[in-house]
Amino acid sequence: MGDIPVFPQLHRPEEARLNIIIVGAGLGGLGAAISLLLAGHNVKIYESATRIDEIGAGIQVLPNASKILTHWGLHEKLSAHSCSPTQCNLINWHGEPLTSMSFTDASQAYGSPFWDFHRSDLHRVLYERVLELGGTVEVKSRVVDCIVDATAGSATVELASGAKASADLVIGADGIRSKMREVLVGHPVPPTPTGDLAYRLLLDTKALMGDADLRAFVEQEQVTYWMGPGIHVVVYLIRNGGLLNMVLLVPDDMPEGATTMEGDIEEMKALFKGWDPRIGKLLSLCKEVQKWKLCIQHELAQWTHPQGHFTLLGDAVHATLPYLASGAGMSLEDGCILGLCLSSPRLPASRKPSGAELNYALQKYEECRKPRTSRIVARGSHQGYLYHLDDGPEQVLRDQELKRKPTREGEALVWRDPGVAPWLLGFDVFKDVSTRASLRCAS
Repeated sequence: MGDIPVFPQLHRPEEARLNIIIVGAGLGGLGAAISLLLAGHNVKIYESATRIDEIGAGIQVLPNASKILTHWGLHEKLSAHSCSPTQCNLINWHGEPLTSMSFTDASQAYGSPFWDFHRSDLHRVLYERVLELGGTVEVKSRVVDCIVDATAGSATVELASGAKASADLVIGADGIRSKMREVLVGHPVPPTPTGDLAYRLLLDTKALMGDADLRAFVEQEQVTYWMGPGIHVVVYLIRNGGLLNMVLLVPDDMPEGATTMEGDIEEMKALFKGWDPRIGKLLSLCKEVQKWKLCIQHELAQWTHPQGHFTLLGDAVHATLPYLASGAGMSLEDGCILGLCLSSPRLPASRKPSGAELNYALQKYEECRKPRTSRIVARGSHQGYLYHLDDGPEQVLRDQELKRKPTREGEALVWRDPGVAPWLLGFDVFKDVSTRASLRCAS
């Protein structure tokens, strides 16, 4: 896997650099900043939070996304914080193993690893890389509006404080409850609840070692899924094996308007009565848990302002269910592709791109991304359906197909689905930009 090229930072004269504002310092915003800084442009991020501190627990990074992180020069730093699972297991809710696949073999096939992180570790490394490349980040800076002036060739953001700032390009990367999405479409667009929620918890792996049934979850770096009626569970190691990340996806019972809240441990345990006893043992170690309402955002007809100079990426434009472990990966791909489109030799190297040239690059960015993100979002929703089948004929057929060799298209272990896995995990950003956008990117 040592043949993944690290992108050098292009050095443009100041008069040839785009001035870019990114709204939001989450994973997508930071990734876009890295890519655009590597492309030689000036980047400033406005973040509404009071400090740079990503919340959450575990996050899975698939080979298509870990390859991008390597392109950005982060392999060594991230390896120090990652776990690299060797296998993925699917189990039914009674505890019967159904099938497994080798992540080690898949990593070799796709040329990049499967990585599991604590989200804050990944976020911190991305943030440090932005600063290292010369980007700036302003916290306590909530953007409430963006006005495009095509005549002036710029877009101007307005902050809640009343302050204003102009740039050649504004990128809305402010998440599923994006204000920038509302500004682009001209009306409120609240996320759509899906009927599911996630319990997220972290367990100290030292507490598992004294139980013979649980020790294997610590001694083997693997990802394990249990599938049951209306519910599924996933566990994997993070922080170099110091923590076990556990996510339990169940029907939503949160009050209307609530997005996250403290969970009731006993209520959570009751949902898994009769399940594989190991689930109960793991939950007995839980000291606190958070509930997260799972929502989506419906696809927009276009991501970019009709007059250019303003576009969206990440959850602001394609928020999805977590069932394909690809939400963050899509955001990182967005940022990478946008940076490549804005480092193309089709753009001038000795002067700033004209409005028409910039808008052409934004159009090609969107043409690259929309078909792929739409397909990933759709498969993510279908994945939830496959995981949550009620016991019965369809579930029996699903489980029989999982045990069958060779594998087939549409099966529940999506990482080996021959109709999805090569396309999803083997994604090549250079090839995609070159073929879809007809742009030859500088590398």
